[in-house]
Amino acid sequence: MKTRLLLPLVALCGTLSVRAQTTPTVIPDPAPTAPAPDPLWRKSLKTGLGLNEALLSSNWRGGGVNTIGFNALANARANRKSGAHSFDNEADFLFAFSETKGLGYRKGQDRLYLDTKYGWAMSTKWDMFVSLNLLSQFAPGYKYDKDANGDERARQVSDFFAPAFLTAAYGFEYRPAPYFHLRLAPFAPRLTVVNRADRFVDVLGDTPYGVNPGHSTRWEILAAQILAELDRNISPNVNLKARYLLFANYRNINPQEIDHRLDVGLTAKVGKYVNVALNGIALYDYDQDGAVQFSQGLTLGVAYSVQNFVDAKK
Repeated sequence: MKTRLLLPLVALCGTLSVRAQTTPTVIPDPAPTAPAPDPLWRKSLKTGLGLNEALLSSNWRGGGVNTIGFNALANARANRKSGAHSFDNEADFLFAFSETKGLGYRKGQDRLYLDTKYGWAMSTKWDMFVSLNLLSQFAPGYKYDKDANGDERARQVSDFFAPAFLTAAYGFEYRPAPYFHLRLAPFAPRLTVVNRADRFVDVLGDTPYGVNPGHSTRWEILAAQILAELDRNISPNVNLKARYLLFANYRNINPQEIDHRLDVGLTAKVGKYVNVALNGIALYDYDQDGAVQFSQGLTLGVAYSVQNFVDAKK
């Protein structure tokens, strides 16, 4: 009787043992790879060189003259964010000139822009900030016209640090997206520097760029500034960059005497190192001229860019 009871128990234990031995081993999935840590400083550099020419034989009946042109641009950034604190730095350079037979050297576009900013986050989209920026140019600029005898003449109207605008701004910054920011500075004192201003009196009048006779600087303490910047990839190979700057002196707070400047650049990559760039500048400064000034340049050239972070611009 005991033997009959033990036999089913032994058979059951054997079956459980076999099932235990044949149960597949479950291997846990490997832990997901952690993303690379964000660098302490987010750095980027974009550069470009362009060359264009027109070479005609001496018996070319279509008309025209030999011309060679060159332009260079560079944009460097170094930004850092630590908790509520942020540090943003930018250097933006552009220079273009041409050499035309019979006319000689002519400068085209010329920009020297430096900007540094400290911000403190009030919310996810708003910061309090203090910034310092410099806007000037690299090389002398000339106005070309005719003298009393009808001969062409070149009269100098600008130079390195003539003019140069150094502005300290205090206010609030709005960042709704990685590719756009807007700075509103109700207090933005500006120093205008015109190195050897007396050189330009014959062409620009007694107060070149707003600097009084016998002086080389002009302070505008009570002033406001608005700065808006867009830097967006509108397609995988096309980038749009625009910067708008408004400056208003509280002593002359009327539409006619408010300064405006718009810089726009559209860059399209043709190959890994080849691109097409269209750059334009529109400027209204009552102290320089009563009408809007503008310049434009189109270039096919080589480009190189590098950065130590993944671009979040969309």
